[in-house]
Amino acid sequence: MVPASGAVPGAAAANMSPLVHLVDDDDAVRESLALLVATVGLRVAPWPDAASFLAGFDREAIGAIVLDVRMPGESGLVVLERLLAEGVDQPVIMLTGHGTVQMCRRAFKAGAAEFLEKPVDDQVLLDTLQQAVRLHVRRRQRQHADREARERFARLSEREREVLALIVGGLTNKEIGRALNLSPRTVETHRAHLFAKLEVESLAQLIRRYADLAEGAEGELRRPTE
Repeated sequence: MVPASGAVPGAAAANMSPLVHLVDDDDAVRESLALLVATVGLRVAPWPDAASFLAGFDREAIGAIVLDVRMPGESGLVVLERLLAEGVDQPVIMLTGHGTVQMCRRAFKAGAAEFLEKPVDDQVLLDTLQQAVRLHVRRRQRQHADREARERFARLSEREREVLALIVGGLTNKEIGRALNLSPRTVETHRAHLFAKLEVESLAQLIRRYADLAEGAEGELRRPTE
């Protein structure tokens, strides 16, 4: 079990197994949940209160947060709203022993992944956590892929971006040549260069990964200057 003081720097945490943060002021509940979560191979960071959690947890880590609603100091709902305001993307599962409809609505409005009442069923919690972690992993993978795609797209020259936009628009090399007043051989050269820079091997990969970027760039190119 990972101690609460053992926050891992973001760059290192991104390459490690998912980490579940347990924030609950009840020592017995926190310890029992930590043991339960560890049974499915997830790392656990227990936190006794909201203040220590907010001050020490790694916002870049992959995983999920289990947050008790009623705690001394800031309540779990206030913490949840702070996480939303900070742009924290780890899924948050709220736990409460005295839930109300209003409390539940507030939690979901603030972005909670799930709202469970105590005593929580062990299997329900584990299933919910594992699903939340899987979703977070996929979300981070998409973000990483999107960031890499934007970085590769930035390598293209203006002419290569024009050619890309027309490829995505369904034009053949001859049609692109006529549209840009280029020879088919020159279009083919631009096409080969942009395929290499974007690191794609097929037209399907090109469209799937770069169609939105190409269309957005085409709009920028057409926008009149002031």
